[in-house]
Amino acid sequence: MTALGRTHRTQAERREQTRTALLDATIECLVDLGYARTSVQEICARAGVSKGAVQHHFSAKAELMAAAVEHLTERQRGQLAASISTLPGGASGVAAAIDLLWEGYSGTLSTAATELWVAARTDPELREAIRPVDRALGRSTLEHITAIAGDLPKERAEILFWLTVNLTRGLALDAELGGDPKRRRQLLDEWKRVAVMLYEDTTP
Repeated sequence: MTALGRTHRTQAERREQTRTALLDATIECLVDLGYARTSVQEICARAGVSKGAVQHHFSAKAELMAAAVEHLTERQRGQLAASISTLPGGASGVAAAIDLLWEGYSGTLSTAATELWVAARTDPELREAIRPVDRALGRSTLEHITAIAGDLPKERAEILFWLTVNLTRGLALDAELGGDPKRRRQLLDEWKRVAVMLYEDTTP
């Protein structure tokens, strides 16, 4: 019984390792090649697995893509939650929270997600696969943000959060297109100033 249990766990661990390798390879391909040039064959080559392994774990390419972004966002969400938990409450934490959201919604996550969002515009299957992933990330992050918002009304905290998310996504896209990094920094700093002012005007 014990030997069988060890074998089962080893098989489960191998399956999880294969799945993780596929997800990491998918993100890597999205960043390096873009969605249009990312093929299952290339993903398998980078992951070091057979094409049959993909079919064993994912029924369609859209499912694999969504799972890959979810895999990355879960990792980012954990890091973001840990960082947010160290922030001070009140106005002093507002600017720091915006910086954290910028870090969380830019970089590798932004590159991979942008590739999928653009492709999803004309691919209903992909759109349906990634929409719940994106919404889950937003809801989870919002919960952490509102927890440090102090006396700020929930509705105002949500508005500030979604304004920040959409601004940082736009800035991340600007970075992908080769925009001026100095201008991005200025825009982010100006939004932090406005957000702090709005926070102070709203709270008692």
